[in-house]
Amino acid sequence: MARFIEGQDRHQITLLPESLDDFIAEDNAVRVVDAFVNELDLAELGFEGVQAAETGRPSYHPTVLLKIYVYGYLNRVQSSRRLERECQRNLELMWLTGRLAPDFKTIADFRRDNGKGIRGACRRFVELCGTLKLFSQAAVAIDGSKFKAVNSRDRNFTPAKIEKRKQQIEESIQRYLDALESADRTHPGEFVAKTDRLKDKIKTLREQMRRMDGLKQQLDQQPDKQISLTDPDSRSMMSQAKGTGVVGYNVQVAVDTKHHLVVAHEVTNVGSDRAQLTKMAQAARDAMDKPRLRAYADRGYFNAPQIKGCADVGIVPFVPKPMTSNAKSDGRFDKRDFIYIAKDDEYQCPAGQRAIHRFTSEENGLKIRRYWSSACPQCPIKAQCTPSDNRRISRWEHEAVLQAMQRRLDQQPEAMTLRRCTVEHVFGTLKHWMGSTHFLTRRLVNVGTEMSLHVLAYNLKRVINILGIARTMKAVSSMGT
Repeated sequence: MARFIEGQDRHQITLLPESLDDFIAEDNAVRVVDAFVNELDLAELGFEGVQAAETGRPSYHPTVLLKIYVYGYLNRVQSSRRLERECQRNLELMWLTGRLAPDFKTIADFRRDNGKGIRGACRRFVELCGTLKLFSQAAVAIDGSKFKAVNSRDRNFTPAKIEKRKQQIEESIQRYLDALESADRTHPGEFVAKTDRLKDKIKTLREQMRRMDGLKQQLDQQPDKQISLTDPDSRSMMSQAKGTGVVGYNVQVAVDTKHHLVVAHEVTNVGSDRAQLTKMAQAARDAMDKPRLRAYADRGYFNAPQIKGCADVGIVPFVPKPMTSNAKSDGRFDKRDFIYIAKDDEYQCPAGQRAIHRFTSEENGLKIRRYWSSACPQCPIKAQCTPSDNRRISRWEHEAVLQAMQRRLDQQPEAMTLRRCTVEHVFGTLKHWMGSTHFLTRRLVNVGTEMSLHVLAYNLKRVINILGIARTMKAVSSMGT
């Protein structure tokens, strides 16, 4: 092998072996992980096992196991079995843990039993980002995305799925019964093996039918008429991006618009984003410690009480209204063509007539005021307005809040572009890190813990990219002071 770079003989005995620290460069991200976890007050955050028991077999300190998980999620190694192997062969993990190699069961149990502490560590890092003045713009983009659970689509049932499956089973049973009748009529006494096989298949299908009936009874007791067998908390949800469903969870995040750091997150098993705006905006404001906050969200978050809830606590929402009016698509005037006269509490229609307040009703807990004009039946442009006798206009009692938000959107046309550029790539990065399986754990509380580890690793990597290793190490080391 002349003129090639040659390695050392693997059997060569060294007189003075190098220390593990010699293998870890000063600008290695694993040093940030080590410094960050060392500065955490694990007992205050809610970790179990911080104080060693006086009797029994010694256990691993939570600091060691937390370092393993933060390092693993930072390097796209989330499985407890893979982390066990990495502890035995990965020099960075050997350096991080002092050559400790817990078994996979110990690693998995730590994640399951310390959800509160792990979520606290994630919040603590967001607080560190605040002290570093990384949230200077006081603006967040809020969005939700569907993440797959360990539950497959075949093990998730709804009334429609059960009826379709029962119909398929009935068709299969009838097909096998016809095959048995044909065999008995044309070849009586022959093909015994085939006949026995068909009878076994019919027996199996009838057992499946009884199982479907049992699942249908369980569905009747579920409030959302849905049941998942592998992960009971996962739900079938529509995915707008693909136009298909996914069995999983709806992950909500609030992302800082300047440095794209995740300041707040929550895992839900509700497929709709409609009721999530106020909760996520308030969580982001508290995490960023900002008295005033701008919150950008897409049309899926448009909900009048939620928008008013944000305004009541000093959060300025930017949420476009869904285009649900059939009038515009049919070539008629829609509500935006009617001008509200606040001092008179009346609407001016495109024909110049006034629609006055007629009555107030309550719909879905909201007080709705109704307006129309007596001039509608004789209006020369009535065909462009309504096919009914009168064009009725509905107005929520707090409609001014929605109108003020629409004016803000008109004055800031790039608002939705800012939202999209801020939050979409965060979800793309997280799903790329997770791989095709996404979540590995079951149950909502455990999935929430797993998501906190992903968010902590993502934020840690973002801060390292923004500040560099040296400045991040200095900031992390000053956390306890």
